[in-house]
Amino acid sequence: MQGTVWVVAGAPGAGKTTVAGLLAARLSPPAALIDKDTVYGGFVAATLAAAGRPNGEREGPWYDDHIKIHEYAGLAALTREVRANGCPVILVAPFTGAIRAASAWTEFAESLGGEPIRLIWVGIPPSVLRARLVARDSPRDAAKLEHFDSFADRMRSDDPPPVPHLAVLNSGTVADLEANLRRGLSFAADVGSG
Repeated sequence: MQGTVWVVAGAPGAGKTTVAGLLAARLSPPAALIDKDTVYGGFVAATLAAAGRPNGEREGPWYDDHIKIHEYAGLAALTREVRANGCPVILVAPFTGAIRAASAWTEFAESLGGEPIRLIWVGIPPSVLRARLVARDSPRDAAKLEHFDSFADRMRSDDPPPVPHLAVLNSGTVADLEANLRRGLSFAADVGSG
Protein backbone atom coordinates (compact mmCIF):
# COMPACT_ATOMS: atom_id res chain seq x y z
CA MET A 1 0.00 0.00 0.00
CA GLN A 2 1.38 3.39 -0.93
CA GLY A 3 1.63 6.17 1.61
CA THR A 4 -0.76 9.08 1.89
CA VAL A 5 0.27 12.34 0.24
CA TRP A 6 -0.51 15.50 2.16
CA VAL A 7 -0.36 18.35 -0.38
CA VAL A 8 0.18 21.69 1.39
CA ALA A 9 -0.72 24.41 -1.12
CA GLY A 10 -1.32 28.14 -1.11
CA ALA A 11 0.20 31.42 -2.21
CA PRO A 12 3.95 31.97 -1.87
CA GLY A 13 4.46 33.39 1.62
CA ALA A 14 1.13 32.09 2.98
CA GLY A 15 2.77 29.87 5.62
CA LYS A 16 2.89 26.51 3.83
CA THR A 17 6.29 25.52 5.21
CA THR A 18 5.16 26.35 8.75
CA VAL A 19 1.96 24.32 8.32
CA ALA A 20 3.94 21.42 6.84
CA GLY A 21 6.22 21.39 9.88
CA LEU A 22 3.24 21.45 12.23
CA LEU A 23 1.61 18.62 10.27
CA ALA A 24 4.83 16.58 10.26
CA ALA A 25 4.97 16.77 14.05
CA ARG A 26 1.46 15.25 14.25
CA LEU A 27 1.74 12.38 11.76
CA SER A 28 2.49 8.81 12.68
CA PRO A 29 4.16 7.14 10.92
CA PRO A 30 6.46 10.07 10.13
CA ALA A 31 6.20 11.50 6.63
CA ALA A 32 8.89 12.57 4.20
CA LEU A 33 8.65 16.35 3.85
CA ILE A 34 9.31 17.50 0.27
CA ASP A 35 9.34 21.29 -0.12
CA LYS A 36 9.68 22.77 -3.63
CA ASP A 37 11.90 25.63 -2.45
CA THR A 38 14.23 23.26 -0.58
CA VAL A 39 14.50 20.81 -3.48
CA TYR A 40 14.75 23.33 -6.32
CA GLY A 41 15.62 26.75 -4.82
CA GLY A 42 19.31 26.72 -5.73
CA PHE A 43 18.68 25.14 -9.11
CA VAL A 44 16.06 27.76 -9.96
CA ALA A 45 18.37 30.62 -8.97
CA ALA A 46 21.17 29.17 -11.15
CA THR A 47 18.79 28.60 -14.08
CA LEU A 48 17.46 32.14 -13.89
CA ALA A 49 21.00 33.52 -13.75
CA ALA A 50 22.16 31.37 -16.69
CA ALA A 51 19.19 32.59 -18.73
CA GLY A 52 19.87 36.22 -17.81
CA ARG A 53 16.58 36.49 -15.92
CA PRO A 54 16.08 38.33 -12.58
CA ASN A 55 16.38 36.16 -9.47
CA GLY A 56 12.98 37.38 -8.30
CA GLU A 57 11.21 36.12 -11.43
CA ARG A 58 9.38 33.21 -9.80
CA GLU A 59 6.06 33.82 -11.59
CA GLY A 60 4.87 34.42 -15.12
CA PRO A 61 4.88 32.79 -18.56
CA TRP A 62 8.67 32.41 -18.96
CA TYR A 63 9.06 30.87 -15.51
CA ASP A 64 6.05 28.59 -16.04
CA ASP A 65 7.29 27.35 -19.44
CA HIS A 66 10.98 26.94 -18.62
CA ILE A 67 11.19 26.15 -14.92
CA LYS A 68 7.94 25.45 -13.08
CA ILE A 69 6.87 22.65 -15.41
CA HIS A 70 10.11 20.80 -14.58
CA GLU A 71 9.94 21.56 -10.85
CA TYR A 72 6.44 20.12 -10.59
CA ALA A 73 7.24 17.08 -12.76
CA GLY A 74 10.26 16.36 -10.56
CA LEU A 75 8.24 16.77 -7.36
CA ALA A 76 5.62 14.36 -8.70
CA ALA A 77 8.25 11.76 -9.66
CA LEU A 78 9.96 12.05 -6.27
CA THR A 79 6.61 11.77 -4.46
CA ARG A 80 5.64 8.64 -6.41
CA GLU A 81 8.99 7.02 -5.60
CA VAL A 82 8.94 7.86 -1.89
CA ARG A 83 5.35 6.74 -1.29
CA ALA A 84 5.59 3.56 -3.38
CA ASN A 85 6.87 1.64 -0.35
CA GLY A 86 4.32 2.98 2.10
CA CYS A 87 6.02 6.17 3.30
CA PRO A 88 3.62 9.12 3.70
CA VAL A 89 4.68 12.36 2.00
CA ILE A 90 4.06 16.00 2.84
CA LEU A 91 4.44 17.88 -0.46
CA VAL A 92 4.80 21.66 -0.22
CA ALA A 93 4.45 24.14 -3.12
CA PRO A 94 1.93 26.74 -4.29
CA PHE A 95 0.23 24.38 -6.79
CA THR A 96 -2.06 27.27 -7.75
CA GLY A 97 -2.91 25.83 -11.18
CA ALA A 98 -3.57 22.33 -9.85
CA ILE A 99 -6.00 23.35 -7.10
CA ARG A 100 -8.22 25.79 -9.03
CA ALA A 101 -10.14 23.32 -11.23
CA ALA A 102 -11.40 19.79 -10.63
CA SER A 103 -9.89 18.49 -13.88
CA ALA A 104 -6.47 19.98 -13.07
CA TRP A 105 -6.63 18.52 -9.55
CA THR A 106 -7.51 15.06 -10.91
CA GLU A 107 -4.59 15.18 -13.36
CA PHE A 108 -2.23 16.37 -10.64
CA ALA A 109 -3.39 13.66 -8.21
CA GLU A 110 -2.77 11.02 -10.87
CA SER A 111 0.76 12.42 -11.45
CA LEU A 112 1.42 11.81 -7.73
CA GLY A 113 0.33 8.18 -8.02
CA GLY A 114 -3.34 8.56 -7.09
CA GLU A 115 -5.15 8.19 -3.78
CA PRO A 116 -4.80 8.53 -0.89
CA ILE A 117 -4.16 12.28 -1.22
CA ARG A 118 -5.21 15.04 1.17
CA LEU A 119 -5.08 18.73 0.22
CA ILE A 120 -4.38 21.28 2.92
CA TRP A 121 -4.93 24.78 1.54
CA VAL A 122 -3.25 27.60 3.46
CA GLY A 123 -5.37 30.71 3.02
CA ILE A 124 -4.25 34.19 3.95
CA PRO A 125 -5.68 37.70 3.58
CA PRO A 126 -3.71 39.74 1.01
CA SER A 127 -2.72 42.34 3.63
CA VAL A 128 -1.19 39.66 5.86
CA LEU A 129 0.48 38.05 2.83
CA ARG A 130 2.12 41.35 1.87
CA ALA A 131 3.37 41.84 5.43
CA ARG A 132 4.83 38.30 5.50
CA LEU A 133 6.62 38.79 2.16
CA VAL A 134 8.09 42.09 3.33
CA ALA A 135 9.17 40.56 6.66
CA ARG A 136 10.92 37.55 5.12
CA ASP A 137 12.93 39.95 2.90
CA SER A 138 13.81 37.36 0.25
CA PRO A 139 15.18 38.31 -3.18
CA ARG A 140 12.83 35.73 -4.70
CA ASP A 141 9.88 37.89 -3.56
CA ALA A 142 11.06 41.13 -5.20
CA ALA A 143 8.84 40.86 -8.30
CA LYS A 144 5.86 39.75 -6.20
CA LEU A 145 6.13 42.85 -4.02
CA GLU A 146 6.85 45.19 -6.92
CA HIS A 147 3.59 44.13 -8.60
CA PHE A 148 1.74 43.00 -5.50
CA ASP A 149 -1.81 43.75 -6.61
CA SER A 150 -1.55 41.65 -9.77
CA PHE A 151 0.31 38.93 -7.83
CA ALA A 152 -2.46 38.85 -5.19
CA ASP A 153 -5.13 38.69 -7.91
CA ARG A 154 -3.39 35.69 -9.55
CA MET A 155 -2.78 33.86 -6.27
CA ARG A 156 -6.31 34.32 -4.88
CA SER A 157 -4.77 33.83 -1.44
CA ASP A 158 -8.05 34.20 0.44
CA ASP A 159 -10.28 32.37 -2.08
CA PRO A 160 -10.64 28.66 -1.20
CA PRO A 161 -10.09 26.19 -4.04
CA PRO A 162 -13.13 24.40 -5.51
CA VAL A 163 -11.65 20.94 -4.89
CA PRO A 164 -11.91 18.95 -1.62
CA HIS A 165 -9.52 20.40 0.93
CA LEU A 166 -8.84 21.19 4.55
CA ALA A 167 -8.54 24.97 4.96
CA VAL A 168 -5.95 26.36 7.36
CA LEU A 169 -6.27 30.12 7.59
CA ASN A 170 -3.24 32.24 8.44
CA SER A 171 -4.06 35.38 10.38
CA GLY A 172 -0.40 36.03 11.05
CA THR A 173 0.62 33.90 14.04
CA VAL A 174 2.00 30.39 14.33
CA ALA A 175 -0.33 29.74 17.29
CA ASP A 176 -3.35 30.48 15.07
CA LEU A 177 -1.97 28.25 12.30
CA GLU A 178 -1.45 25.43 14.78
CA ALA A 179 -4.95 25.81 16.24
CA ASN A 180 -6.55 25.92 12.78
CA LEU A 181 -4.62 22.84 11.65
CA ARG A 182 -5.52 20.94 14.83
CA ARG A 183 -9.24 21.81 14.47
CA GLY A 184 -9.23 20.88 10.78
CA LEU A 185 -7.52 17.54 11.32
CA SER A 186 -9.91 16.71 14.18
CA PHE A 187 -12.90 17.54 12.00
CA ALA A 188 -11.53 15.50 9.08
CA ALA A 189 -10.99 12.50 11.36
CA ASP A 190 -14.51 12.88 12.78
CA VAL A 191 -16.11 12.78 9.32
CA GLY A 192 -13.82 10.00 8.12
CA SER A 193 -11.82 11.89 5.49
CA GLY A 194 -8.65 11.80 7.58
